[in-house]
Amino acid sequence: MRMTLDVDSEVPIYQQIRDQIVTAIAEGDLTAEDPLPSTRQLGGDLAINFHTVSKAYDLLRREGFIRVNRKSGAVVRRDPRSGPPEPGMADAWEERLRILLAEAVAHGLDADEVLHRSGRVLNSFGRNASEGTASERAASGHAASGRATPGRAASERAAPDQSTSDPVVSDRSLT
Repeated sequence: MRMTLDVDSEVPIYQQIRDQIVTAIAEGDLTAEDPLPSTRQLGGDLAINFHTVSKAYDLLRREGFIRVNRKSGAVVRRDPRSGPPEPGMADAWEERLRILLAEAVAHGLDADEVLHRSGRVLNSFGRNASEGTASERAASGHAASGRATPGRAASERAAPDQSTSDPVVSDRSLT
């Protein structure tokens, strides 16, 4: 997984890290028990303060995506194949979804457009998550190197007048 940060984005860097890791889990690039780089290692790779990575990891931990242990470091806790979500997760997610849908409606998107876009995004996750673990894909020659990286979405959110600076990119694999 390549990670791309847009330092000019309105989205905080820790949130960009969090979002890209969640996307990698949803797409199957990261699976349950996959280790993540240490906060210092990822901070160094991305040329950012390790406390920023720590903030992203803490958010991921609180949301149930990773577990953090002093000895083993940060490890992906669950993936789409880990079974049903924990109790209460769907209700909390629905609250966040309500805000996203309100934004779409407030900007004038009609229900058909919202459903079309939602279906397209949701289908993109199912396609990759069902292909097996990252190590299984690598062994079979189906590594994710040719696909678009989750980080591109963060860099595309920058306002056009801010796009002159290059986003920070790390080629370090998180798996």
